[in-house]
Parts: sequence; C-alpha cells; structure tokens
Amino acid sequence: MPATRPIPSTTAPASHADGRPVERCGAETWQRDGRRKAGALLGRRLALALPSLGVGAVIAWLAALAEPVRADPTEAWLGGTVLVLFAVVMTWQAFVAWQYLYGLVASGFGARAKSALERRSETVPARASGLSRTAAVVAIHAEDPVAVFSALRVMARSLARDAVDGGDIDLFVLSDTRDGAIAAVEEHEFARIQAWRETAGPGIPEIRYRRRTENVGRKAGNIAEFTRTYGPEYDFMIVLDADSLMSGATMRRLARLMEESPATGLIQTVSYAAGRDTLFARIQQFAVRLYAPLALRCLETWQGPEGSYWGHNAILRIAAFADHAQLPVLPGRAPLGGEILCHDIVEGGMLVRAGWEVRLLPEMGGTWEEMPTNLVDLLGRERRWCQGNMQHLRVLPWPGLKAASRWHLAVGIVSYAMLPLWIAYLVAGTWLAARTGELGLLGYGLTGAGAAAHALAALTVTVLALPKLLSLGHALADKGRRDAFGGTRALLASAALEQAIWVLLWPVMTLFTAGAVISTFFGRVVRWDAQARDDRKVSWAEACRLQADALVVGALAGLALALVGDPWLALWLSPVVIALLTSPAQSVLTSRADLGRAARARGLFLTIDDTAQAPELADLAGTRAPSPPKRPAPREPVRVAAADAA
Repeated sequence: MPATRPIPSTTAPASHADGRPVERCGAETWQRDGRRKAGALLGRRLALALPSLGVGAVIAWLAALAEPVRADPTEAWLGGTVLVLFAVVMTWQAFVAWQYLYGLVASGFGARAKSALERRSETVPARASGLSRTAAVVAIHAEDPVAVFSALRVMARSLARDAVDGGDIDLFVLSDTRDGAIAAVEEHEFARIQAWRETAGPGIPEIRYRRRTENVGRKAGNIAEFTRTYGPEYDFMIVLDADSLMSGATMRRLARLMEESPATGLIQTVSYAAGRDTLFARIQQFAVRLYAPLALRCLETWQGPEGSYWGHNAILRIAAFADHAQLPVLPGRAPLGGEILCHDIVEGGMLVRAGWEVRLLPEMGGTWEEMPTNLVDLLGRERRWCQGNMQHLRVLPWPGLKAASRWHLAVGIVSYAMLPLWIAYLVAGTWLAARTGELGLLGYGLTGAGAAAHALAALTVTVLALPKLLSLGHALADKGRRDAFGGTRALLASAALEQAIWVLLWPVMTLFTAGAVISTFFGRVVRWDAQARDDRKVSWAEACRLQADALVVGALAGLALALVGDPWLALWLSPVVIALLTSPAQSVLTSRADLGRAARARGLFLTIDDTAQAPELADLAGTRAPSPPKRPAPREPVRVAAADAA
C-alpha cells in the first residue's frame, strides 16, 4: 500500500557536491571558498560566451566589408536584409562551433575540468550501502506493454547481479494509459512479470504497477502524483521513459552519489540512442555517439552545479523535487499557455532556484534510450519539442531563476527560432543573387573578390565545419575511441556517409521545423500522442502524403532557378532542391531495417553498443521478435513545408 507519512520538507544544505557540509569549516572560510568557486565558474562561462560573440562580430564585420554598395533601392534593401540575417545565423553557428572547441580544450584538462561529483562517479562502488531506498519509475502513456515490461525484466536481472536481496531499489510502472484495451495488456504483462519474479532467483527487486484514471499534468503530473503517493517510502527516484534502459550498476552508483552529495537535488546522465536497426536509426545512433561527447563536455564544464534536466535517465532527490519542482499552469491559451509541455528543463531550473545542485555526468555509461526510427516520426517529435520550447518564452521572466537556467531555456528557444531565419536568409539571398548575378553572402563570400570576401569565406567555412571535424579528430586521436566505432577505416567511411546523408536531411528538417515554429505562433496546438518506437517502415504512400509540401516547395524552387537561368546559382542551391524533391525517398529508404542491418554487416555506422555491447542491451535484443509487426501511421498528419506556417 502507498505510504501515508508526508515527505519531509527540505532545503538545500550548504554543502558541495562532494558531500562536505558547511559545519566542517568556519563561516568565513566557507564564504571565501564559495566566492572562489563562483569566480571560477564565471570565468568558465565567459570563456564560452565572449569568444562566440567575438567570432560572430568578426563575421558580421567581414560580411559588411564584402557586401558592395548598391545603387538600386530594391537591391540595397535586399542586401541589407541578407547582411543582417547572415550575421545572426552565423553568430549562432559560431556559438555552436565554439562549444566543440571549448569541449576539446576541457577534455584536454582531464580531471581538472571535472566536478568533484564526476570524479567520484568514476570510483563509487556499484553496491547498495543500505542507507537509502530508490524507486526507478517508468512513466508510460499508451506504449507497447510487452516492450515496456521486457525492458523492466532486463533492468531487474541487471539489478539482481550484484544484489543480496534487491531491497534497495524498486521498479515502478506509472501508467497514464486511457485506452482500456492497452491498459488490459499492461495489467496482463504486470501479472506475467510478477509470476516471473517469483521464480527468477534471488536479488530480483520488487516490481510495482500503478495506473492513473485522471491524467492531470501529463507525464509531469504522473511523476508528481507518484512523489505524493509513494514518495515517502523512498529517498531517491530514477526517472525513466518507456524506451529507457539503465544497468543495475549505474542505478546503484547514482544512488550512492546522491547519498554522498546532500546538496545535490538531481543528477542527469547521458542516455545514448541504441538498439534499433533501421538505416535512419543506425545513422543517428552513430552520429550522436560521434558528435555529442565534446558538446557535452563543454556543457558540463560551464554549467557547473546549475545544470539542466532532460526528463529521463536521471536520479532525483524526492523530497527536494516534491517541495520545489511542482509545475504551475502557464497563463493564456495553448500553444504558448496552459500545461507546460517540455517540463523537465523547467523542473531543473526550479530546483536550482531553490538552492539545489543539478549535475550532469557526461561519461557515466550504462544508460540508454531509443529514438524515432524514421524521418517521419522524428519530424513529428520535432513538432512537439518545438511547441514545448516556444512555451518557455513564458517561463524566462519567472523571478528567482538563475542565469544559467535562463540560458538553458533561451538556448532551446533560439535553436528553434534560428530555423525560420535560415529560411529567410536563403530566400532573400537567392532573390538578391538572381537580380545581381552574384552569389554574394549566399555563397559565404566564396565567389567574392578582395581580402574581406576571402577572409569571410575562410572563417565561415571553418565555423560550419569545425564541430564535425573536431569530433572526428577527437575520436581518431584515441585507439579506444577508434575501436569503439569499428576502427579507423570504418569510422572514416561512416562519417563521410553520414555527412552526405545529412546534406539531404538538413533542408527537409529545417523547412519542416521552421514551419512548426511559425505555426506555433499562429496558434496551432500539437497533440502529444504516444510515440512509435519500433523499427517502423514508412510506405511510399505515407511518405508522399505527409511530405507533399516538401515536394511542392522543391518543385517551385527548381522551376524558379530554371527561369532565372543562372548556372552557378542553380548549382549552389541544387543540394537544397534535390533534398526537398527526394524527401519521400529519404523517409522510405532510411526506414528500412534490412538496409540498417546490411550497413552494420559491412562495418558502417558502428558504435560501442555494437563493438562492445553491454549485457543489458544484448539481453534486451534477445527479447525482441526478429520481424516486429507494422504499426499504423501517426494519427496527426506530419507535413513538411510552408503550409504549416499558415
């Protein structure tokens, strides 16, 4: 039965992440130490912000020098518009590029750039101390019950490997399912796993199931209701999504870290995508493994104890979360008002506001998730995330939020807002180039004359290429990292193919997401239905129907370029036109699992989850049928073009 005693009210203790309480040193010493650490953290943040702004300013200055003075009023207006848009989008790209360089430098510092908590995470025992109890909760809504409980079995077996009685961590399924048929299957699978637990041997943790009848607050409300009802039984809560997987060793290490760090309210791990076989999924799994480490090292280094929460594969201090992370309803109507959709980052900011540390462990290991296995489903998720991030415009002014938390929110907003600006830049730049016969800033200065144009081209190309080149170099520089990707040859071939495919994917995703941003401000509300998580193959009919707008925009762009008759302009924009015209083919072909498995057999798009597979992933793979049934298309149409902006 649920506990009835209340969760004790908490405030963040005056303690560092290494667990040292304030009582162990005098107040004056503590204040001096706090000022020193605050100064060091400010220096780390300025080292990210100032160079990014500086590079952006240099790009804008060079662009202004390279842009000629135009006598024609229309061309002068277009030139000014292109200059402003170019400066804005390239300043953002400079910020992106500098994160990777920053992350590379921080990686070079080794342990000196890591927090005390991260250093401790490398040695903390993966055994229960007996000092706390943890609930690992899986929040679901109309998911595949068989898949959910299969993953639960894997995690239960993993916990049992190093446990005496398994009493330190319980597993929960928190259902928000409204469909009676799916709920019946959930109850059936719960009964099956309970019967399995009785015969599975020692150390298997307790497995519990609860279904809400009132789905107030979506997932955030689901978790909040758990903290009120069951929270008093536990000290910590590991939040998992329906597609999450975490090893028992990682769960226990996280619990030990929370025990030793009384000032920490939340520890976020990095859950890498794994376990899916479509070509699209394998490419994305490879890309995230290759490109994420440097960006994550940068993020952990500058944010310090004022980190962000990503909603899953994290451990929370239940009392702190219950006291300080209960979400309000935003004023106004949806899509910008109402229930907060992307609630996790807001909850993290509320914990930091209350004085709790929110930490990131970028190299923890033993934690995974799944991702959309085709382009159509990914675009549907992007629409939901877009609306959720735009809602944060209402959260930014909240009183008491720390600067780092506001920055986390702002980065999410700006990352989506940049995409309509990219479209505007391409349209205005193409219009200007068609009138003048010169690519100008549309071509980054590559076809310009003079020192300013040459310097602009060199700097712009560097900024655009740096994230991927640094990430590839970082992987190649270490034998262990090379071997994780299947060796040098496999890594280079996979990176080259991934980049070629990204050239085709980027225009489609940019056009779609730009439309989602604009449609959000025009009042379009997105339905947050259950996600398709299996290796779903997209049919030609579905792809052509849902991406018809991309075909129309691509055809109109191609026709316009043909009418202009400028071969250099047509050549420069041909990747964009080809990407839009082939978008249905991209969705269909990359959704094929047989192509993904063929790529793996040839050593392409390998990750450490292929070359040194964890036992939990192998265990989960063994529970899956070789040919999963097809799932119906999403109920909400996913269109990829300007019609979404109207």
